[in-house]
Amino acid sequence: MALFAAAYGGPPGAAASAPGRVNLLGEHTHDSGGPVLPIATRERTLVAVGPGEEGVLEVVGGGTGDGRRVQLRLNDQGRPEGSLAYLAGVLRELAALGAGPPRWGARVAIASDLQPGVGLASSAALAVAATRAFAALGGGGGGGRGGSGQLTARQVGGVAFRAEHHHAGVSCGVMDHEIAALARPDHALLVECASTDVRQVPLRAGLLLVDAGVRREPKAAEALLEQRRAECAAALTRLRVELPELYWLASWPAQWVARLKRALPEPLRSRALHVIGEAARTRFGAELLRRGRLSRFGELMYESHESSRRLFEWSAPELDTVVAAARRAGAPGARLTGIAASGAVLVLLDKGDWGEGIGATKIDAAIRRAFVRTYRREPAIKVVRPGGGVRLEAVR
Repeated sequence: MALFAAAYGGPPGAAASAPGRVNLLGEHTHDSGGPVLPIATRERTLVAVGPGEEGVLEVVGGGTGDGRRVQLRLNDQGRPEGSLAYLAGVLRELAALGAGPPRWGARVAIASDLQPGVGLASSAALAVAATRAFAALGGGGGGGRGGSGQLTARQVGGVAFRAEHHHAGVSCGVMDHEIAALARPDHALLVECASTDVRQVPLRAGLLLVDAGVRREPKAAEALLEQRRAECAAALTRLRVELPELYWLASWPAQWVARLKRALPEPLRSRALHVIGEAARTRFGAELLRRGRLSRFGELMYESHESSRRLFEWSAPELDTVVAAARRAGAPGARLTGIAASGAVLVLLDKGDWGEGIGATKIDAAIRRAFVRTYRREPAIKVVRPGGGVRLEAVR
């Protein structure tokens, strides 16, 4: 709020915040119509908005550069860059629904404690928070109840997804926006990406998020991501010869694995086996969490990491070191998480341990020792506890 007042000389008309996310299970299943099981982080992005000059979007903060205000004329041709693209996309999507600010223009201030570029879905948090704030400025912020002039939480997630996918040009799935819009504290969210059906799943333990410091150049990361997507698409095309009605790769029948192996050459065979196995692990994992069976759920996390490493070739030595150290220290589960540009590992703690128990301290210390011994530096480790979804914030 202070940033908005300092930049524009008065308080905002509305503000909202939304969380980032980490994914417990469902590594690279969303593109193939499979399920994912993310949680929201406690770290959030806040977007404060107010009316602006007709046809002009003004933004301060949020990657615009040292508090510098930048402007975009909304009717200009071409695609803007950075946060401007997301915000302009949100405004255009809300205008199509008749749910945005009454004037075609806005002033925006962005503040975030989400680190960008490490797989925490900071861009989706921005889009979801902006959707809620802009809708509230136009009288359609709602509280998840629906009805005349209001947006439900699902609608907020849908607007944010379309803003990022269609207007910012990001090849994203629905997971990040769904969890940012619908998350509940101390719950994971099972999202079926083919149907967008969702189910809240209680999580009775915390996690450690270990940033191993692995970073790929953005172009190299995008190239690897597109290669994996292309391989999954090629596998789907070949499998449709066997099963013409197959629409999603993740929908291949698990009992037909032998048939799949005969139908696909490498590396398509390995990519498909990962996606199908990961889809099964994710659905089973959600049921295990519902029953409170954390130990078995943790085993699935280790299986997921091994599949990502061996079949999907999506890991890095630093991540494997962290997972191995966590296992030796007695962690119930651990696996890599995030896109190819980042290097992070989620480590599951014991039931009822929210990151302050003896077990968490022991695991943290063991990971640090193993990492320093191998790489001569410490990884960044923080506690993660599932947070809530998008919410309106007080503006005065």
